[in-house]
Amino acid sequence: MSRKGIDPKIVEVLEWTCRFWQDAGIYHVPVAGKRGKQPDEDFRRKSKELSDLEAELKDCTRCRLCEGRTNLVFGDGNPAAELVFVGEGPGHDEDMQGKPFVGQAGRLLTKMIRAIGLDRSQVYICNVVKCRPPNNRTPQADEIAACSPFMFRQLEIINPKVICLLGACAASTVLRLSKSISAIRGKALKWRGINVVPTYHPAYLLRNPRAKSKAWEDFKLLYSLLKAPN
Repeated sequence: MSRKGIDPKIVEVLEWTCRFWQDAGIYHVPVAGKRGKQPDEDFRRKSKELSDLEAELKDCTRCRLCEGRTNLVFGDGNPAAELVFVGEGPGHDEDMQGKPFVGQAGRLLTKMIRAIGLDRSQVYICNVVKCRPPNNRTPQADEIAACSPFMFRQLEIINPKVICLLGACAASTVLRLSKSISAIRGKALKWRGINVVPTYHPAYLLRNPRAKSKAWEDFKLLYSLLKAPN
C-alpha cells in the first residue's frame, strides 16, 4: 500500500516511533509481547485501593471546581504501572468523558507513549486536580491543596518505577519547586525515592511545536529509566 493510502495519524505515530529507535541507535527491534502480567494479588490490591480512593471523591465538594464539572476525572490506566503521567487538570473533552487526556493534547500524549514502545493500557494517567477549572485556567492554590492529596495517594498506591510530570503545575505540586519546566527538564529528579522526569505539557507542545524536540529527549530519558535495572 502506498503512503497515500495510509491514515496520516498512523503515519505520524510510525514516524515518531522510528525516530525514537533510530536516535537510540537501534535499527532492528524484535517482536515482543507486552509487559509481563503483574502478580494477581498485587494487581487486585492496587486496583481495589484506587477504586476505594475514587469512591471517596464521589460527589466531592471540597473546592469550587465542583460547581462547574460534568464528570469528575479520577485517573485511568494500569493500577500496577511502572510509569505514571501526572498532568494539571481536565479540559473540556475530559470533563465530558470522565477520563484524562482524551482531547487533542491527549492524542499527542498517546503518540508519544507509543513511540517508546508502550500503550495507554500499560501506564497510568492522572491529574493534580480532578475537576475542570473554568476556561481551562491554571488551578488555584486552594484548589490544589484540596485535591492534590488524592493525586499523591494515587502515586503511593501505584508506586511506579518512574513518574513523568507534564507541565509546571504538576512539577511544582509534586516537587515543591517554583522553577519553570525549562529550568528543570532534561534530567531525572527524585520524589520519595522514585525517578521523576518533568517535561512540557502536551497542550504546550501543540502551541509551541519547536519544543517537541526537547520533549522527545525527555521521553528518551523515560525509556532509559524504565529499562534500567531496579
